[in-house]
Amino acid sequence: METHSLSAVELAECIRKRSVSALEAVESVLKRIEQLDAQVRAFVTVDADGARAQARALDEKRARGEALGLLGGVPVAVKDNICTRGLPTTCSSKILQNFVPPFDATVVERLRAAGAVILGKTNLDEFAMGSSTENSGLFVTRNPWALDRAPGGSSGGSAAAVSARMASLALGSDTGGSIRQPASFCGIVGVKPTYGRVSRYGLVAFASSLDQIGPLARDVPDAALLLRVLCGHDPQDSTSADRAVPDFLRDLDGPIRGLRLGLPREFFGEGLSREVEDAVRQAIETLRSAGAETLEISLAHSEYAVATYYLVATAEASSNLARYDGVHYGYRSAEAGDLYRLYAATRREGFGAEVKRRIMLGTYALSSGYYDAYYLKASRVRTLIRRDFEKAFQEVDVVVCPTAPTPPFKLGEKVDNPLEMYLSDIYTISLNLAGLPGLSLPCGFSSEGLPLGMQMLGRAWDESTLLRVAQAYQRRTDFHRREPKVSLL
Repeated sequence: METHSLSAVELAECIRKRSVSALEAVESVLKRIEQLDAQVRAFVTVDADGARAQARALDEKRARGEALGLLGGVPVAVKDNICTRGLPTTCSSKILQNFVPPFDATVVERLRAAGAVILGKTNLDEFAMGSSTENSGLFVTRNPWALDRAPGGSSGGSAAAVSARMASLALGSDTGGSIRQPASFCGIVGVKPTYGRVSRYGLVAFASSLDQIGPLARDVPDAALLLRVLCGHDPQDSTSADRAVPDFLRDLDGPIRGLRLGLPREFFGEGLSREVEDAVRQAIETLRSAGAETLEISLAHSEYAVATYYLVATAEASSNLARYDGVHYGYRSAEAGDLYRLYAATRREGFGAEVKRRIMLGTYALSSGYYDAYYLKASRVRTLIRRDFEKAFQEVDVVVCPTAPTPPFKLGEKVDNPLEMYLSDIYTISLNLAGLPGLSLPCGFSSEGLPLGMQMLGRAWDESTLLRVAQAYQRRTDFHRREPKVSLL
């Protein structure tokens, strides 16, 4: 049985009922990886032997009559900035090319406890800094819908793997849109949880006040299932919130009649592709036909979000990446002479151009004489952005807008223009600055057959409402059921 075509919810149920074995499920996706990944290049590491061993252990456990967990036997890919015991965690960077963590990130522990099979690690923009996965220090990942297009970033490998049916589910991380934008580009569902909802322990830090791990999935029920597994308090993460975790899957099918959807006027203006706007507005009409109400709102300070983000995020990156010096672990330059030359040569050779650019921006913003003018001012604007959302959620239940301003762009089209690339995240960045939950789901296709995404933004800790509205939309459409046609090798 070719199980790679089943959703995660369907596959877990089949394995529970013994109509499919965990090993059969793993062999199906490993065959798919063998057939497709030479073209798509989603994976940095494929742990085929380890995945088979995990699957056999689960099948033996099932034969003994023991419960397998919510994700029993489901193959999951993990973004390569999330630590996995015994498997390399490179952040797609030369500076960590040989790093093998001695521990699992909390989210990986929770995957294993839920019975998931870890397939391997997926490609990303180096240290999660980018919007196309072209900034990977290893290789470029391609969009399964069109191999000349970007899959988005920085979780492009995870999104491409799920889209191409090379994994049932995947983990990504979202600092400024890095789950939602690739989900939009690859025609799948991506969820960025409330900051503090999911443990960051074992996530290699980019910008600690913004980073959040979340699911990439084919449809809303799959995303809800994985989110339930990931969430929960973790004493190893000081920012982890001690809050009850809802049963996101159980709550999916409630009505949305009377829910108020806010349409931010700032997100439907200049720079938005006509095809994207038409698809999102048609999706809003679908939600209205299901009983939701719409109201135009203003997120007045969102116009400053990109500038604010690229001060806050780069300042935190400058601090977080100072540890990569060639002394403790990772790459060390052969030029090492005195200590200064060791540091300088290691970082010069080990980091790619985009990472160096952001470290320099952040170091400058934090430097003496410039801190107040840049970082402190950005922190104050961040507060204003959060207050805009607080005001909006006094009037509406969910904010609806595009995920990305354009369909997936061509590889090479923006990579030499950093500012243009940064603007790819113009609709996603505000949410990270405010620490709120959001998701992207497919809402149509461009004239060239490329996926388009709609974004939903919610109140803090209210992922359930977002998922419920998204599920109401998917019950009335079939965009999430369509698959890319990548030719088999």
